[in-house]
Amino acid sequence: MKILMFFHNGSLNRGCEAIVRSSVALIKNQNPNAEVNLASFNPTSDKVIPLINTIFDATKIKISKTSLVGIIAALKFKLFKDENYYLRHEQENIIKHIPNHDILLSIGGDNYCYGEQPWVYEIDRNIKKAGKKLVLWGASIGDEDLSEIKINDLKSFDLILARESLTFEILKKNGIENVKLIADSAFTMQKEELPLPMGWQEGNTIGFNFSPLVWNKNKASQKASFDLIQHILDTTDMTIALTPHVIEKGNDDYECLLDFYNNFKDSGRVILLPNNLNAIQYKGYISRMRFFIGARTHATIAAYSTLIPTLVLGYSIKSKGIAKDIFGEEKLVLSIKEISDSQKLIAKFEEMKAEEKEIITTLANKIPEIKKMSQKAAEYLFEL
Repeated sequence: MKILMFFHNGSLNRGCEAIVRSSVALIKNQNPNAEVNLASFNPTSDKVIPLINTIFDATKIKISKTSLVGIIAALKFKLFKDENYYLRHEQENIIKHIPNHDILLSIGGDNYCYGEQPWVYEIDRNIKKAGKKLVLWGASIGDEDLSEIKINDLKSFDLILARESLTFEILKKNGIENVKLIADSAFTMQKEELPLPMGWQEGNTIGFNFSPLVWNKNKASQKASFDLIQHILDTTDMTIALTPHVIEKGNDDYECLLDFYNNFKDSGRVILLPNNLNAIQYKGYISRMRFFIGARTHATIAAYSTLIPTLVLGYSIKSKGIAKDIFGEEKLVLSIKEISDSQKLIAKFEEMKAEEKEIITTLANKIPEIKKMSQKAAEYLFEL
């Protein structure tokens, strides 16, 4: 059996890496003979991931307006408002691999959260036209993300694996029946423990992750986060480990966290983890923290899965749903609007601190169940 994972943005986003790394392991654990290939928009970044058979370059093809394809595409759009011809040729680096695979896994879990993307629908149409199995792997989709065209596209899938119950319920409510509930594969990802940096307090270090994505959506959130860090420094003796998790150009947590480091480095209790670690190495550090505060979903999954009490900043449908599935409520998650309120941030931190033991107990009881739900994804896949 030949499986192609596609819509992978590259492993400079360590969350994307975590999905691929853990998903390949789950699939091959279920079927060691399966061939799992990856179509990536940044293939050189994915060499850190083991078990993948072949990595293909999936970057979009630039089409000249004066080429034959460009001229035909322009005519089709002008006469019929049809852009599918153009999109099909633009996405040829993915589409050309369809005939050689049995199952195609669309692994961008939140690709459907960013408005209409006709190129996504065009690839899906080509997969179904070729008679192949199409699976949406680890999806998160909110009510506000759905449209008639998007719902019709989702109905064309042979299987949709929703990674939390909020998405599962939303899809079912909108008449999409080909859905199974799982958990994010990254809950099962292994960790690698590197030597602890100077200044790290074993058992008394709190991780902090912030992202340009959150900052751009709410500019006042940085000042409120500064106030939170100052509060932690003033009221505890903990070390704060600034933890990047996405290091893409234009979307670089490290650059964002450098502002935090420069602002608080004189305290002697703030350290900045390097920007060249892979997903399992970041998880290795996160697993040895006492608490974690994070904006990136897969950084918070690394914390939850290693039983670290976690506060989520600027939640999305996925982080709300994940918290609900673990705690039975959307516990310790703050919306994009709330994270500019210093007092709310500090209050949630104090809540996490006060309930530390109870949270660890809940995680210890629930995470084994969540990991079993992650493993169900591979079982559902091979039922196809």
